[in-house]
Amino acid sequence: MVRILGRATSINVRKVLWACTEINIPFEREDWGAGFKPTSSPEFLALNPNAMVPVIQDDGFTLWESNAIIRYLATRYEAWALYPTEARIRARIDQWTDWQASDLNRSWSYAFMSLVRYSPAHQDPAALAAGCADWARHMQILERQLASTSAYVAGDKFSLADIPMGLSVNRWFETPMEHPELPAVRDYYERLNERVGFRLHGRNGEP
Repeated sequence: MVRILGRATSINVRKVLWACTEINIPFEREDWGAGFKPTSSPEFLALNPNAMVPVIQDDGFTLWESNAIIRYLATRYEAWALYPTEARIRARIDQWTDWQASDLNRSWSYAFMSLVRYSPAHQDPAALAAGCADWARHMQILERQLASTSAYVAGDKFSLADIPMGLSVNRWFETPMEHPELPAVRDYYERLNERVGFRLHGRNGEP
């Protein structure tokens, strides 16, 4: 059984929970992070020196970084339908997974901290407007990709890349701001809702 350390409302922990559900991996989760056991404790830092969730332990193997974790789980438990071994198909999945972690994540940072977390350090109107515009620009990149596939982010089949991307789309729709019309993204969001893992771990908790 996989041990998952991290609070269930964390977007990155939810990636791992959703992946375990898709792959049918038994797991037990422990509450660590904001409001729970502190990740600054020596016990946690021995597992992840970055003091961030999630961390997993699987048969004596410890791993942190959510996208690395879901790739590991798919490979370890041979979930080839989610993460095929063919080089070009896998590269496309990795491409969108990495884009979500770097470009898309950075684009929402200011707006999310301002509008959801109510951070006092993120309340400058000009910076907020610029942040919202940058986030929308990245979502339009996703819109064009989904319009081209008419299905999922890396192609016509649900893949590992749709787990982080689906959580990002949930954050987009749940953040209280003006949203430009993105019909392919909206259709994608509803398509993901047909999956048990997304209903359990994608549209729950904090955006």
